[in-house]
Amino acid sequence: MKYKLICTDMDGTLLNDNKEISEVNRKAIAEAISKGVIVAVCTGRIFTFASYYARILGTKAPIIASNGAYIRGIDEEDALFKDTLSIEDCREIIKVLNKNGINPTFNTKDRILTGHISDSSLSYLKFNETLDKEHQFKVKVIQDWESAFIKYDGEILKCIAIDTNLDKVKAAKEEIALLENLVAVSSLYDNFEIMTKNVSKGKAVKFLADFYNIRREEIICIGDNENDLSMIDYAGLGVAMGNSLEEIKSRADYVTTSNNEDGVAKAIGKFIV
Repeated sequence: MKYKLICTDMDGTLLNDNKEISEVNRKAIAEAISKGVIVAVCTGRIFTFASYYARILGTKAPIIASNGAYIRGIDEEDALFKDTLSIEDCREIIKVLNKNGINPTFNTKDRILTGHISDSSLSYLKFNETLDKEHQFKVKVIQDWESAFIKYDGEILKCIAIDTNLDKVKAAKEEIALLENLVAVSSLYDNFEIMTKNVSKGKAVKFLADFYNIRREEIICIGDNENDLSMIDYAGLGVAMGNSLEEIKSRADYVTTSNNEDGVAKAIGKFIV
């Protein structure tokens, strides 16, 4: 089988725990690209964050950001695909998160809107210090959510809920799952991310496959967490990281080594180069 498209998650997959792309992973991806394989970053992170790493990789493929809610070429001005949360969706989300005492964080393609500066927001601000202006993102504390939802209508792609109290996270996630127009998936044990029901990484990979006229049997998808399951299920070859949850490993076709052991490179070495 000649694979033509690789879609890789970032956190816990392509990136090590220091949020770096190892030289081993970078070289393996460069070699795959040199053989004509398209390599796409597929992440829950916002577009500007993902585009920084895509440039390091040297890939020109469209970036799948915000779990598939936003797909855009790295050097393009307009999105190929965008599916935003409506004002009513945002109202429903804020109601559930407020009820459960969880700080809401809404994302646009380049902006973080949050109730207060949390550890996750601080990590973005710290990362900004190392970025050029093109890849920096804005973090804004919101006092009046209703005004923010109106101001950013048509731009809000995703909401992420994070809390150290896992019972609160579980309860809020279950409530969101009952809302007809929304879906909630986790990217780490202490969070869940909310998009419209039309959005998933799997659907985004299918979009890219159609864009390039590539069959699903010719696609490798690599990930480590719940938000990666849809693309691992869709791919001709679904690869789970060694640091993945057991559920992810059981659904994958192949389990590679961990994100700190160049698992992406090892998968590419086995199936591509």
